[in-house]
Amino acid sequence: MNKRIAIAVVALSALALAACGSDDDSPAAEDSLPAVGSAPTADDLADRAFESTDVTGYELVADTTIELVFLADSLAARSGCNSMNGGYEIVDGTLEVGTMASTMMACSDELMAQDDWLSKFLTSSPAIALDGDTLTLTGADATLTLAAIQPAELEGTTWILTGTVANEAVSSVPMDAEASLTITDGQAAINTGCNSGSTGVEITETTITFGPIALTKMACPPELTDLESSVLAALDGEVSYEIAGDNLSLRSGEGADEIGLELTAES
Repeated sequence: MNKRIAIAVVALSALALAACGSDDDSPAAEDSLPAVGSAPTADDLADRAFESTDVTGYELVADTTIELVFLADSLAARSGCNSMNGGYEIVDGTLEVGTMASTMMACSDELMAQDDWLSKFLTSSPAIALDGDTLTLTGADATLTLAAIQPAELEGTTWILTGTVANEAVSSVPMDAEASLTITDGQAAINTGCNSGSTGVEITETTITFGPIALTKMACPPELTDLESSVLAALDGEVSYEIAGDNLSLRSGEGADEIGLELTAES
Protein backbone atom coordinates (compact mmCIF):
# COMPACT_ATOMS: atom_id res chain seq x y z
CA MET A 1 0.00 0.00 0.00
CA ASN A 2 1.48 3.34 -0.98
CA LYS A 3 1.91 6.13 1.56
CA ARG A 4 -0.91 8.31 0.22
CA ILE A 5 -3.48 5.48 0.42
CA ALA A 6 -2.36 4.55 3.92
CA ILE A 7 -2.90 8.11 5.11
CA ALA A 8 -6.41 8.12 3.58
CA VAL A 9 -7.30 4.85 5.32
CA VAL A 10 -6.15 6.21 8.70
CA ALA A 11 -8.15 9.40 8.17
CA LEU A 12 -11.32 7.49 7.29
CA SER A 13 -10.86 5.23 10.31
CA ALA A 14 -10.57 8.25 12.57
CA LEU A 15 -13.74 9.73 11.09
CA ALA A 16 -15.60 6.47 11.63
CA LEU A 17 -14.49 6.28 15.26
CA ALA A 18 -15.49 9.90 15.79
CA ALA A 19 -18.92 9.21 14.29
CA CYS A 20 -19.42 6.20 16.55
CA GLY A 21 -18.42 8.26 19.58
CA SER A 22 -20.86 10.98 18.56
CA ASP A 23 -23.74 8.49 18.31
CA ASP A 24 -22.93 7.05 21.74
CA ASP A 25 -22.71 10.47 23.34
CA SER A 26 -25.82 12.05 21.78
CA PRO A 27 -28.40 10.70 24.27
CA ALA A 28 -26.31 11.92 27.20
CA ALA A 29 -25.93 15.28 25.51
CA GLU A 30 -29.69 15.57 25.06
CA ASP A 31 -30.29 14.49 28.64
CA SER A 32 -27.93 17.17 29.93
CA LEU A 33 -29.63 20.04 28.11
CA PRO A 34 -30.78 22.71 30.59
CA ALA A 35 -34.47 22.79 31.48
CA VAL A 36 -36.60 25.57 30.04
CA GLY A 37 -37.11 28.43 32.49
CA SER A 38 -35.05 29.80 35.35
CA ALA A 39 -34.47 28.86 38.96
CA PRO A 40 -37.43 29.99 41.10
CA THR A 41 -37.31 31.42 44.60
CA ALA A 42 -39.22 29.95 47.52
CA ASP A 43 -41.66 32.86 47.19
CA ASP A 44 -42.31 31.86 43.56
CA LEU A 45 -43.36 28.39 44.72
CA ALA A 46 -45.15 29.14 47.99
CA ASP A 47 -48.73 27.83 48.11
CA ARG A 48 -48.43 26.17 44.70
CA ALA A 49 -48.94 22.53 43.77
CA PHE A 50 -47.66 20.69 40.70
CA GLU A 51 -48.51 17.34 39.10
CA SER A 52 -46.20 15.36 36.84
CA THR A 53 -46.88 15.41 33.12
CA ASP A 54 -43.70 13.63 32.03
CA VAL A 55 -41.02 11.54 33.74
CA THR A 56 -37.85 10.43 31.99
CA GLY A 57 -35.32 8.06 33.53
CA TYR A 58 -37.90 6.29 35.70
CA GLU A 59 -41.08 4.42 34.77
CA LEU A 60 -43.98 5.34 37.04
CA VAL A 61 -46.40 2.68 38.23
CA ALA A 62 -49.42 2.57 35.93
CA ASP A 63 -52.14 5.13 36.68
CA THR A 64 -50.00 7.11 39.13
CA THR A 65 -48.54 10.60 39.03
CA ILE A 66 -46.19 12.60 41.23
CA GLU A 67 -47.59 15.58 43.09
CA LEU A 68 -45.50 18.22 44.81
CA VAL A 69 -46.96 20.83 47.16
CA PHE A 70 -44.86 23.83 48.21
CA LEU A 71 -45.83 25.69 51.36
CA ALA A 72 -44.02 28.62 52.96
CA ASP A 73 -41.05 26.57 54.16
CA SER A 74 -41.87 22.94 53.47
CA LEU A 75 -42.41 20.54 50.61
CA ALA A 76 -44.96 17.72 50.52
CA ALA A 77 -44.79 14.95 47.94
CA ARG A 78 -47.02 12.06 46.91
CA SER A 79 -46.58 9.41 44.26
CA GLY A 80 -49.47 7.01 44.85
CA CYS A 81 -48.95 5.68 48.36
CA ASN A 82 -47.64 7.69 51.31
CA SER A 83 -47.27 11.43 51.85
CA MET A 84 -43.77 12.79 52.48
CA ASN A 85 -42.86 16.13 54.02
CA GLY A 86 -39.62 18.00 54.54
CA GLY A 87 -38.09 21.42 54.73
CA TYR A 88 -36.52 22.82 51.58
CA GLU A 89 -34.57 25.72 50.12
CA ILE A 90 -33.30 26.64 46.67
CA VAL A 91 -29.55 27.15 46.44
CA ASP A 92 -27.76 28.13 43.22
CA GLY A 93 -30.48 26.65 41.04
CA THR A 94 -30.83 23.37 42.92
CA LEU A 95 -33.63 22.10 45.15
CA GLU A 96 -32.19 21.22 48.57
CA VAL A 97 -34.59 19.04 50.57
CA GLY A 98 -33.84 17.81 54.08
CA THR A 99 -34.72 14.42 55.48
CA MET A 100 -38.33 13.68 54.57
CA ALA A 101 -40.81 12.35 57.10
CA SER A 102 -43.38 9.97 55.68
CA THR A 103 -46.72 8.53 56.63
CA MET A 104 -46.57 4.77 57.17
CA MET A 105 -49.48 3.41 55.15
CA ALA A 106 -48.88 -0.07 53.71
CA CYS A 107 -49.14 -0.27 49.91
CA SER A 108 -48.10 -2.65 47.16
CA ASP A 109 -44.38 -3.35 46.79
CA GLU A 110 -44.20 -1.38 43.53
CA LEU A 111 -45.81 1.71 45.10
CA MET A 112 -43.55 1.48 48.15
CA ALA A 113 -40.54 1.27 45.81
CA GLN A 114 -41.81 4.32 43.93
CA ASP A 115 -42.10 6.28 47.17
CA ASP A 116 -38.52 5.31 48.02
CA TRP A 117 -37.28 6.40 44.59
CA LEU A 118 -39.07 9.75 44.81
CA SER A 119 -37.65 10.45 48.27
CA LYS A 120 -34.12 9.72 47.05
CA PHE A 121 -34.64 11.84 43.93
CA LEU A 122 -35.93 14.88 45.83
CA THR A 123 -33.07 14.72 48.36
CA SER A 124 -30.39 14.36 45.65
CA SER A 125 -30.20 18.13 44.96
CA PRO A 126 -31.87 18.13 41.53
CA ALA A 127 -31.66 21.26 39.39
CA ILE A 128 -34.91 23.22 39.44
CA ALA A 129 -36.42 25.52 36.82
CA LEU A 130 -39.78 27.26 36.54
CA ASP A 131 -41.30 28.53 33.29
CA GLY A 132 -44.75 29.96 33.98
CA ASP A 133 -46.83 27.00 35.16
CA THR A 134 -44.22 24.37 34.22
CA LEU A 135 -41.76 23.12 36.84
CA THR A 136 -38.78 20.96 35.87
CA LEU A 137 -36.54 18.98 38.22
CA THR A 138 -33.43 17.46 36.68
CA GLY A 139 -31.38 14.89 38.58
CA ALA A 140 -28.42 12.74 37.63
CA ASP A 141 -30.56 9.96 36.17
CA ALA A 142 -34.09 11.31 35.81
CA THR A 143 -36.09 14.43 34.92
CA LEU A 144 -39.55 15.38 36.21
CA THR A 145 -41.75 17.80 34.30
CA LEU A 146 -44.75 19.03 36.28
CA ALA A 147 -47.67 21.37 35.60
CA ALA A 148 -49.22 23.71 38.15
CA ILE A 149 -52.54 22.66 39.68
CA GLN A 150 -55.04 25.50 39.95
CA PRO A 151 -56.01 26.11 43.60
CA ALA A 152 -59.33 24.73 44.79
CA GLU A 153 -61.83 26.98 46.57
CA LEU A 154 -61.90 26.74 50.35
CA GLU A 155 -65.68 27.00 50.49
CA GLY A 156 -67.94 24.62 48.62
CA THR A 157 -65.22 21.97 48.28
CA THR A 158 -65.34 18.63 50.06
CA TRP A 159 -61.89 18.19 51.59
CA ILE A 160 -60.85 14.59 52.26
CA LEU A 161 -58.51 13.96 55.19
CA THR A 162 -55.18 12.43 54.13
CA GLY A 163 -53.07 12.92 57.26
CA THR A 164 -52.93 14.25 60.80
CA VAL A 165 -50.08 16.37 62.16
CA ALA A 166 -48.65 16.09 65.68
CA ASN A 167 -45.21 15.85 67.29
CA GLU A 168 -43.68 17.38 64.13
CA ALA A 169 -44.77 14.41 62.02
CA VAL A 170 -47.60 13.54 59.64
CA SER A 171 -49.51 10.33 60.40
CA SER A 172 -51.55 8.24 57.97
CA VAL A 173 -55.31 8.01 58.07
CA PRO A 174 -56.59 4.45 58.69
CA MET A 175 -57.46 2.66 55.45
CA ASP A 176 -61.17 2.32 56.27
CA ALA A 177 -61.61 5.89 57.53
CA GLU A 178 -63.78 8.41 55.70
CA ALA A 179 -63.01 11.77 57.28
CA SER A 180 -63.80 15.06 55.57
CA LEU A 181 -64.51 18.77 55.93
CA THR A 182 -66.91 20.90 53.87
CA ILE A 183 -67.45 24.62 54.48
CA THR A 184 -70.48 26.35 53.00
CA ASP A 185 -72.05 29.70 53.91
CA GLY A 186 -70.36 29.99 57.29
CA GLN A 187 -71.10 26.39 58.33
CA ALA A 188 -68.68 23.46 58.46
CA ALA A 189 -69.87 19.88 57.97
CA ILE A 190 -67.36 17.54 59.59
CA ASN A 191 -66.86 13.79 59.37
CA THR A 192 -64.24 12.69 61.89
CA GLY A 193 -63.88 9.17 60.49
CA CYS A 194 -66.10 7.98 63.33
CA ASN A 195 -68.89 10.50 63.94
CA SER A 196 -70.27 13.42 61.97
CA GLY A 197 -71.26 16.90 63.03
CA SER A 198 -71.32 20.59 62.22
CA THR A 199 -70.35 24.00 63.52
CA GLY A 200 -70.23 27.63 62.56
CA VAL A 201 -66.99 29.09 61.19
CA GLU A 202 -65.47 32.52 60.67
CA ILE A 203 -63.00 32.84 57.80
CA THR A 204 -60.27 35.38 57.08
CA GLU A 205 -57.59 35.29 54.38
CA THR A 206 -55.34 33.15 56.59
CA THR A 207 -57.43 31.66 59.40
CA ILE A 208 -60.58 29.67 60.11
CA THR A 209 -62.19 29.89 63.54
CA PHE A 210 -64.31 26.86 64.43
CA GLY A 211 -67.09 27.12 66.97
CA PRO A 212 -68.18 24.26 69.28
CA ILE A 213 -68.87 21.14 67.21
CA ALA A 214 -72.19 19.32 67.63
CA LEU A 215 -71.32 15.67 67.03
CA THR A 216 -73.07 12.32 66.90
CA LYS A 217 -72.08 9.81 69.59
CA MET A 218 -71.51 6.54 67.73
CA ALA A 219 -68.98 4.10 69.20
CA CYS A 220 -66.14 3.20 66.82
CA PRO A 221 -63.05 0.94 66.73
CA PRO A 222 -60.01 2.28 68.62
CA GLU A 223 -58.12 3.48 65.53
CA LEU A 224 -61.14 5.52 64.37
CA THR A 225 -61.71 6.88 67.88
CA ASP A 226 -58.08 8.02 67.94
CA LEU A 227 -58.52 9.65 64.53
CA GLU A 228 -61.62 11.47 65.77
CA SER A 229 -59.68 12.84 68.73
CA SER A 230 -56.99 14.18 66.38
CA VAL A 231 -59.56 15.80 64.09
CA LEU A 232 -61.44 17.48 66.92
CA ALA A 233 -58.23 18.76 68.51
CA ALA A 234 -57.14 20.27 65.19
CA LEU A 235 -60.52 21.96 64.58
CA ASP A 236 -60.68 23.65 67.99
CA GLY A 237 -60.92 27.42 67.77
CA GLU A 238 -58.71 29.42 65.42
CA VAL A 239 -56.47 27.57 62.97
CA SER A 240 -54.34 28.86 60.12
CA TYR A 241 -54.84 27.47 56.64
CA GLU A 242 -52.97 27.28 53.35
CA ILE A 243 -54.29 26.06 50.00
CA ALA A 244 -51.84 24.83 47.38
CA GLY A 245 -53.51 23.37 44.32
CA ASP A 246 -55.98 20.78 45.57
CA ASN A 247 -54.36 20.51 49.01
CA LEU A 248 -55.51 22.17 52.22
CA SER A 249 -53.25 22.40 55.29
CA LEU A 250 -54.67 23.36 58.69
CA ARG A 251 -52.36 24.21 61.60
CA SER A 252 -52.49 25.49 65.18
CA GLY A 253 -49.81 25.77 67.84
CA GLU A 254 -46.09 26.09 67.21
CA GLY A 255 -43.00 23.87 67.15
CA ALA A 256 -43.40 20.58 68.97
CA ASP A 257 -46.89 21.68 70.07
CA GLU A 258 -48.13 22.19 66.50
CA ILE A 259 -51.08 20.06 65.43
CA GLY A 260 -53.07 20.05 62.24
CA LEU A 261 -54.65 18.23 59.32
CA GLU A 262 -53.71 17.58 55.71
CA LEU A 263 -56.63 17.33 53.27
CA THR A 264 -57.12 17.07 49.52
CA ALA A 265 -60.04 18.22 47.40
CA GLU A 266 -62.45 15.44 46.45
CA SER A 267 -62.01 14.59 42.80
